[in-house]
Amino acid sequence: MAKTALIFGVTGQDGSFLAELLLSKGYDVHGVVRRASTFNTERLDKIYHDPHEKTNLKLHYGDVTEASALRHIIERVQPDEIYNLAGQSHVRVSFDQPEYTADVVAMGTLRLLDAFRDYAGAGKRQARFYQAGSSEMFGAAAPPQNESTPFHPCSPYAVSKAAAHWYAVNYRESYSLFISNGILFNHESERRGETFVTRKITRALGRIKLGLQDKLFLGNLDARRDWGYARDYVEAMWMMLQAPEPGDYVVATRESHSVREFLDVAGGMCGLDWKRFVENDSRYLRPAEPNELRGDPSKIERTLGWRPKVSFEQLVRLMLDHDMELARQEETLTRAGHKVFPRGAHG
Repeated sequence: MAKTALIFGVTGQDGSFLAELLLSKGYDVHGVVRRASTFNTERLDKIYHDPHEKTNLKLHYGDVTEASALRHIIERVQPDEIYNLAGQSHVRVSFDQPEYTADVVAMGTLRLLDAFRDYAGAGKRQARFYQAGSSEMFGAAAPPQNESTPFHPCSPYAVSKAAAHWYAVNYRESYSLFISNGILFNHESERRGETFVTRKITRALGRIKLGLQDKLFLGNLDARRDWGYARDYVEAMWMMLQAPEPGDYVVATRESHSVREFLDVAGGMCGLDWKRFVENDSRYLRPAEPNELRGDPSKIERTLGWRPKVSFEQLVRLMLDHDMELARQEETLTRAGHKVFPRGAHG
């Protein structure tokens, strides 16, 4: 029989890639989406069809802030695997909305873990749970960071993710549940939200190249991050739930690059001197920020055999090619007299 997976946060970058991966492996995939007045499933367009037709992907309305809804969905779906990718994931925004971030990221995870405990404890299936952690939990800790590095979070988002991590460990140890934490370092793609710095850069450079935009405003150009490709990283999530035992795993590339380096590579690829267009805006600076996040993925390489496939340069090229095509489409519409307002282009 096909396995059944339930993904919270299925409409996000990671959720959409994970859904594609699981469908390719023959899973029945269920995703949980928040109700909104506008459609927010564009990342699923390739795999989501009319719900009236037979499909292996089904969507359910729900929210991690509502415990009763979580329990109803889990009981209805009867999943073999649950992936918690839901949450307010923008670090800078978490300083402006700390209470909301804590409610969704930390308390949302606790609500979901409690529902999972009751479901798994009923003995209906040998269910497994994946909790999405973040390298931001390490914060000010010196690199390279691995599973033994103490957390030193530098933002409300990071504090909330650290709480969610320890809730997961506590439930695993207290109730003998299969719960694994993935401590994922920054992972990007052409599906990254346009307000995240990497996508913000590639989107803007494409528009600047075609004369559709004049400036790009950024914050700290010296921050260093360990950037990988999101499609590689969701495979690591799946591998964690196929392991004989649950555990905690750092997922990273071992390399760190600054925002400035990202600009150098992306600008070189499209023939632009980014220094002519980029301006600093203090609004995008965080009150506290890790200087360098660089992961040591030795454990997951040794234990599960996972390794990143896409290099830093390949990642930048993939994102830039995608956003150059978007800019060309926008240019065509502009010439035809249509006004286009891309999200995050100047912000």
